Amino acid sequence: MAATVGVAATAAFGAAARAVATNKGQLSDPFAEPLLRAAGVDRLVRVVDDDRFAADDSTGPRFLDVCAAWCRSVDEFAAEAGRAGLRQVVILAAGLDTRAYRLWWPPGTTVYEVDRAEALDFKSEVLRGLGAELTASRRAVGVDLHRDWPAALLRVGFDAAAPTVWIAEQVLIGYLTPGVQDRVLQGVTAMSAAGSRLAADHMPTWTPLQLEAERSFVEGWHRHGLDVDLASLTHAGQYHYVPDYLAARGWETVQRNVAGLLGGMGLPGRQGGGTEFVPEYLTATRS
Repeated sequence: MAATVGVAATAAFGAAARAVATNKGQLSDPFAEPLLRAAGVDRLVRVVDDDRFAADDSTGPRFLDVCAAWCRSVDEFAAEAGRAGLRQVVILAAGLDTRAYRLWWPPGTTVYEVDRAEALDFKSEVLRGLGAELTASRRAVGVDLHRDWPAALLRVGFDAAAPTVWIAEQVLIGYLTPGVQDRVLQGVTAMSAAGSRLAADHMPTWTPLQLEAERSFVEGWHRHGLDVDLASLTHAGQYHYVPDYLAARGWETVQRNVAGLLGGMGLPGRQGGGTEFVPEYLTATRS
C-alpha cells in the first residue's frame, strides 16, 4: 500500500470507510474518495472501487462498516452539541477528517484540527484543488500528540474557559503508548470546561483473545493485498480502561456498542462469530 508522505494508515482507513458509506448513501462525505485517491493508497482505493470485502468475514463485522457507523454517530453527536450551544470543536489526530467542510456548523463555531503539519497541509492542498468551502472557522494545529499539543492549541486561540466538543477517532485504540494515551486524556481533561463533551473509540486492556483477534484481522487484510504491517501500528502494554479513567477525572461516560452503531445504518450487528477485533465506543460529558 503506497501512500503519500504524511498520511497515516489509520487516516486512510477512515477515508475509505467514509467513501464506501457515501457511495451506499449511508453517509455524506464527498471529499473522502478524492482525498484517498490523492493519497495514493492503492489497496484501499480498490476497496472503494469494488467493495470487494463485502463477503469477507475474516475480520468479524466489516471493519469499514463499523468505522463509517461510528463516524455517522460522531457527526450526530457534534450536531447535538452545536444545538446545545457549544461553539468550539477539537479533532485530535484529524488526518483526513473533513467535518470542517462537510457538516453544517452553527455560526461562530471554530474547528481546531490537531495533527502533524504535513498531514494537515496535504489535506488542505487537496481540498483547495477540489474547491471545497469551509462551513466553520478552521484552525490547523500542526503538532504531534506526543508533544505539547495543549500549548499549541492555546497559541492559536483555543479558549479553555469555554465548553468544547472533543473528537478522538482511532486515537485511543493502541496507536499511542499507554503513557502517551494517559497524557492525552489528562490534557483533554485539563482543557475542558464544565459541559465539554467527548466522543472516542477505544480498546479495552489487551487480552490474549484480543491479540489473537488482531492477528486474524491483519492476516485477513494481508490475504487481500494490503501490505501494511497493521499489527506494528499498535503498542503492547497495560492501558487504563478509558471509561473508568475518565470517570475518575470528572467525566460522565456513556458506552456505545457495535450492534447499536451498525443498526443505526440498517446493518446487522454481527457478521461472523467469535472474538472480534472491534473497539469500544463512548461519549462523555465533563461535569
